[in-house]
Amino acid sequence: MKHILYIIGFLLPLTVFSQQEKVLTISDTTLVNRWAYLESNWSYKKGDNINWSDPKFDDSSWTTISSKNLNKPNNKIIGGDNEIVWFRKLIKTDSTFNNPIVLNVYQVGASEIYLDGKLVQTLGKVSSIPEEIETIISWKIVFHLPLEKNKEHLLAIRFVNSQRKYPKYYINDGHIYIKATSIHNILTTDPRLVTPIKETRNYYNNLYIVFGIVLFMFVLFLFLYIFFKREKINGYFALTSLLYSCFLGAILLEYKTNFYEFKYDFIIGILNVLYPLSVLYCIYKIFNKSIGYFYWGITAIGILFIFSGFLVSSVYTGPIFGVIILFEFLRISSLSFKSDKIGALIFLLTGVLNLIFWVIATLHRLGYIDLPQLIYYVPFSYILLPLSIAIYLGYFFGNRSQSLRLNLERVQKLSKEKESILSEQKDTLEQQVKERTSELNQSLEELKATQSQLIQSEKMASLGELTAGIAHEIQNPLNFVNNFSEVSNELVDEMNEELDKGDLEEVKAISLDIKQNLEKINHHGKRADDIVKGMLQHSRSSSGTKEPTDINVLADEYLRLAYHGLRAKDKSFNAELITDFDENMGKVNIVPQDMGRVILNLITNAFYAVNEKANSDIEGYKPTVKITSKRTPHLGGVGGGSQSVQISISDNGNGIPKEIVEKIFQPFFTTKPTGQGTGLGLSMSYDIVTKGHGGKLIVETSENKGTTFIIELPNSTDN
Repeated sequence: MKHILYIIGFLLPLTVFSQQEKVLTISDTTLVNRWAYLESNWSYKKGDNINWSDPKFDDSSWTTISSKNLNKPNNKIIGGDNEIVWFRKLIKTDSTFNNPIVLNVYQVGASEIYLDGKLVQTLGKVSSIPEEIETIISWKIVFHLPLEKNKEHLLAIRFVNSQRKYPKYYINDGHIYIKATSIHNILTTDPRLVTPIKETRNYYNNLYIVFGIVLFMFVLFLFLYIFFKREKINGYFALTSLLYSCFLGAILLEYKTNFYEFKYDFIIGILNVLYPLSVLYCIYKIFNKSIGYFYWGITAIGILFIFSGFLVSSVYTGPIFGVIILFEFLRISSLSFKSDKIGALIFLLTGVLNLIFWVIATLHRLGYIDLPQLIYYVPFSYILLPLSIAIYLGYFFGNRSQSLRLNLERVQKLSKEKESILSEQKDTLEQQVKERTSELNQSLEELKATQSQLIQSEKMASLGELTAGIAHEIQNPLNFVNNFSEVSNELVDEMNEELDKGDLEEVKAISLDIKQNLEKINHHGKRADDIVKGMLQHSRSSSGTKEPTDINVLADEYLRLAYHGLRAKDKSFNAELITDFDENMGKVNIVPQDMGRVILNLITNAFYAVNEKANSDIEGYKPTVKITSKRTPHLGGVGGGSQSVQISISDNGNGIPKEIVEKIFQPFFTTKPTGQGTGLGLSMSYDIVTKGHGGKLIVETSENKGTTFIIELPNSTDN
């Protein structure tokens, strides 16, 4: 009913004016609470002559038109680009009109308004020189028209159309509308009075409201995404709100200027594509739909519409693209009805309402229907789809929060029911923990005792390896002692016989032989004593005190002892022993007992490896064990000044498989058969070298070719 009243109110002044003669007479009732288009009985002529504003000028030869758009009667532009057109009309007010008249010239161009030959208003700059023309969109400008009662006035308008390069086809080409109203209508605050300017102002006021709402949604969902990164839909919707706020901001910026600028129209066209696409993307994500041909096809259409902005204004393409988006919006919502009824209903309802609105808006833009009040609702139609997404997300997260709350209540209820059970079990568990702790402490003590026994066993095992070698080594000096003592005994008898004979010269010679024998007996006795001391030193616990030691002698001694020990156990065993000692090695600070155990253990393992390979009956295989020593630049030294000592023990056995190389230094790991190894030898050796001496124990191995263990000891002493 309201729309019908608007239409009747709009048509009434048109009817009044259409009945007028060439002189338009305005009475007191003509402009009551309305704007009236001055569209009847205008004379026009192309060209430019300032004398045409003179009331005395005869315009009887001019063409007469009656059209709301003076420059476009019968939908054809009179004055094209750079072409000046003059419009003239006689107008007067009767004695009943008591309010001053104001005019609004809604144009896309430049104009000069003359009253009785006098210039009363300039809108832009009119010029016959195209470069000097300044066009203006003057829909917001109103000005006073000083008419006298009962006096006939000439209203003349000098007009030139808008100058622009893009778009080629513009919705407001050739527009110039002349509207009149009373000053009372401009100043009144009566809410029932709606004027075209106020309509547009209301539109932009509503647009500001929507802009504020969208910015709020952007900030809200951006922070929701920041705090809950797993909910990516919040991030998608925050981006959508940002694009939408940019779209509205561009419209508001365009509103601020009176001049048409293509950059605003083009930016609005871009955002008019990106924003609906992002809305559609959110719908795809909400309903877990894959991005397919439909979405990419619509995206391609959107890109085409963006570039069409050079040809057609986004005012045309925007609603059309919006309708396409809405169809896909409705299609996705319909397909998702079974899986998410609430979400589908929300989006279907808002989508249908929006579709209806934009179909009507498109028909209005194309001129098939005339609903000027439609402009009021455009800002709210913009926000309908984003608002529906916000409502759905609110419903979704609210529903999930409710579900979590119910689950929490159930958990709390179960917790209360089981609290008493847990309390009872707590005492039982504490008692069990005490009992288990006692058992573990006992087991730990037993483990420590067992570990000490194993370490002692390892030491005794290495001592056992030495026993046979020591027996072989000590036998040689004992044999010399026995032999020389027997010879010396015989020489004493001979010396006594010579004394009886009185041959003192012979006695002296024999005494010299006896002295030499005693010296040899003393030498070999000391040799046996050194061997025994070495055996005792190896068997007793280490003091941990480092002392300068000739490591070449230490390595050579343990090589021979280990070899003879193995030979004593297995007479068939034989191996080539190679030594390559650095003669300038000097003495190094080590704990002799500990480093002797390391060298002995590595040499024993090397003999074991070559013996195992020798028992495989490989043709041409010759067991070889090599021990070398040398000084090398220490890796931690600065400028190469610091040196380290390296002792390398190599064998040509079967090597160590790759899969167990990393395990060989672990305690209790061994590849030897049960009863032949404790698995502590290499572990103890690694600890002695790295922890006891700050060195490195490095293994280099190659399957079927052999293994080399390298002992690297830093901080050598003086030679």
